[in-house]
Amino acid sequence: MLKYLLVLLLALSCFAAQAQDVNTNSTVTTRSDSTTTVKSPPASAISPTINSANSDLCTVGVAGAVQTQILGLSAGSTVRDMNCERLKLSKTLYDMGMKVAAVSTLCQDRRVFDAMMMAGTPCPYDGTIGPEAKAAWKANEELQPEKSGKSKEISNETKTLFGGAGILTLLLLLLH
Repeated sequence: MLKYLLVLLLALSCFAAQAQDVNTNSTVTTRSDSTTTVKSPPASAISPTINSANSDLCTVGVAGAVQTQILGLSAGSTVRDMNCERLKLSKTLYDMGMKVAAVSTLCQDRRVFDAMMMAGTPCPYDGTIGPEAKAAWKANEELQPEKSGKSKEISNETKTLFGGAGILTLLLLLLH
């Protein structure tokens, strides 16, 4: 039995020696083509809000915005409606019982002035009405409202609006 035990022990020692001498070499090569897509957020230039819900205001809102991937611009302004103001002033004067002053306010518009003359009821002139006012208007034609054919000078508000639009257009052209 001792003989069997010795053979078993020798066999086990051989297996143990073989387990210690095992070496493994491996090489892994990986190649890949990949594409990355970067999605940008949407343009976010927001034009300013201009509330025109109140009908008692004689203004009109103008606003705009432009957004590129680099720069966003927005601007807004209000424009006065002079004819609307004239009508409101005239109505207020009439409601206070000042009828001649109300008509005089309306007569600052050339269309009303011409209509009054054609109707034979000229606009009041310096407190006079009727034929006296007609004669005064004929004598002082330079004080009559401007005819629509005459050119008017551009207001500062309009110049500012056109200047801003020009700069905005230039920036857009440069960015694209």
